[in-house]
Amino acid sequence: MELHQVRYFLALANTMNFTRAAEMCNVTQPALTKGVQKLEQELGGELIYRERQLTHLTDLGKAVLPMLERALASTEAVRRRAREFQQKEVAPLTIGLAPSISASLVVEPIAEIRKFVPGLHVELREEQPSRLVELLLEGEVNVALVGDLDERPERIDDWALFEERYVAVLAPSHELADLPAIGIEALREAAILNRSYCDVARKFRRLCFPDAPPHHNHRSCRDLHLQHLAAAGFGIVLAPEHMPRLPSLKALPIEGDPVWRQVRLLAVQGRRYSPALDAFVKVARLRDWSLHTGSPLQTEGHSHLEATGMSA
Repeated sequence: MELHQVRYFLALANTMNFTRAAEMCNVTQPALTKGVQKLEQELGGELIYRERQLTHLTDLGKAVLPMLERALASTEAVRRRAREFQQKEVAPLTIGLAPSISASLVVEPIAEIRKFVPGLHVELREEQPSRLVELLLEGEVNVALVGDLDERPERIDDWALFEERYVAVLAPSHELADLPAIGIEALREAAILNRSYCDVARKFRRLCFPDAPPHHNHRSCRDLHLQHLAAAGFGIVLAPEHMPRLPSLKALPIEGDPVWRQVRLLAVQGRRYSPALDAFVKVARLRDWSLHTGSPLQTEGHSHLEATGMSA
């Protein structure tokens, strides 16, 4: 089935006149007639009753008409989108975020690249880091921001962007809320709201709770859920410092800042970058994150991770 045959039939169905349909398609009447006949052969039956004054659709023609209209419209939409993409009128970019990575981190880089990629269409997807790696390799996600990784995935480029400390987030009415900083011993006695799949959970256990696990009475895989629980007085959330907080909560440092993590940028090795992806990776890697997070990645001397005996 050729697209021009479908176009000829649709024009004929619209006009019920071979001469006018040929003019609409900018072809001769014999060419249009031949195209419709070939379409009928492929579909196995007549589509048009050819009568001098009473040309009309057959039952088969009526049945396939809406489907052929949709097929032609879809094809034209594909061509239009491809043309827009080639002309950079549409520049899709799917960014994956691990659950502990705030979308606020990517807002300004997106706004920056939109200045010179005007057709930018961004989609944000939140998934576990292991799933994000799968989506990167499958092409469903173009780039991802994650926290600490247990091991570097194969075929994945991995750039450390910055370090950030973890703080204690709690309600102002909490018994520890008036302290300038919360000590490890106080944390061990407090109720800790558990974030499922937390990328630094093992660090917290090793450094803050080596002898006994923290008191976990409530858990969620979503930071906002945990914040609402904290605001209601159910416990403390151990959260990345950059994470946006409910206005009813306050954040306190943990004495000695024992837990830090790196925020990392992932993309597939060797894969050709689209203009939007290329711009985002460059902006993210060249960005001075210390101006926005207050926690620059230390490239000279010992980093916070090295100082605490931890590695990414």
